[in-house]
Amino acid sequence: MLSKILLLLGITLMYSTPLVFGALGGVISERSGVVNIGIEGMMTVGAFTAAAVSYFTGSPWLGLLAAGAAGGLISLLHAVASVTFKADQTISGIAINLIGPGLALFFCRLMFDDATMTLPAKTLPKLFGESGFADSPLKNLNVDVTVVLALAVSAVMWFFLYRTKWGLHVRSVGEHPAAADTLGIHVSRVRYLCVFVSGILAGFGGASMTLAIISQFTPTAISGQGFIALAAVIFGKWTPFGAYGACLLFGFAQALTIVLGGGDFAVPSQILAMLPYILTIVVLILFVGRSVAPKADGEPYEKGVR
Repeated sequence: MLSKILLLLGITLMYSTPLVFGALGGVISERSGVVNIGIEGMMTVGAFTAAAVSYFTGSPWLGLLAAGAAGGLISLLHAVASVTFKADQTISGIAINLIGPGLALFFCRLMFDDATMTLPAKTLPKLFGESGFADSPLKNLNVDVTVVLALAVSAVMWFFLYRTKWGLHVRSVGEHPAAADTLGIHVSRVRYLCVFVSGILAGFGGASMTLAIISQFTPTAISGQGFIALAAVIFGKWTPFGAYGACLLFGFAQALTIVLGGGDFAVPSQILAMLPYILTIVVLILFVGRSVAPKADGEPYEKGVR
């Protein structure tokens, strides 16, 4: 029984980690007043970059860093459109979700002999499940370092947002940018930085999928994960730990899909595959009306107008 519980916990942590990074990216961006539904595309770019760099260099750590850089660069497109040109943030995010997979597939075909998937990359080290735990139930707790990194980033973001003056600047820009502007806070700069950090975190989320779960990039590596991460942002009420808890819930749904699918229960595989997405819809129905987004979320700021 203990082994099964640890197995379920390990799978939950493993599959929730990409969601955590994506959701934290959504939290920091929307706290500054910029809706970022392009997290899916940023995660896809990060997933490919991590797998490709890890394969060619043999270093998953370089792959992880490169994924964050790639996610940050693609997020600048969203920042330019949303902050500088004050375009509709939803449309800009949709464009990122189209551009991201397109770029990933283009470079994948270019670098891997016209293949739509990369060759297996060197993965990040596991915390448990290694040979030292071969005779222990802990071998079923098969988690890697990104699980710890995700928890650490959640704690750092909470401290930053609620215990530092820079975090106060971010929250004030997301709530009332005109008032923040009168106090000398550079609204556009804050939003640019937050969207950029959002892209970096989304890139890490994509990397944690290809460097810790499936070990290579495929066109379906990030299949709806970015949208589930956005649901976790709403469920978690735009707070780091709230989003983290919501991602654990969605990861648990994925873990149930895997455990029940390989167990003795006669549950149709189609039903199990739909479980995480059904849970996403249910969460949005039950909580979207109760969650209050930052007041200026999604609203372009023009100096002197508001």
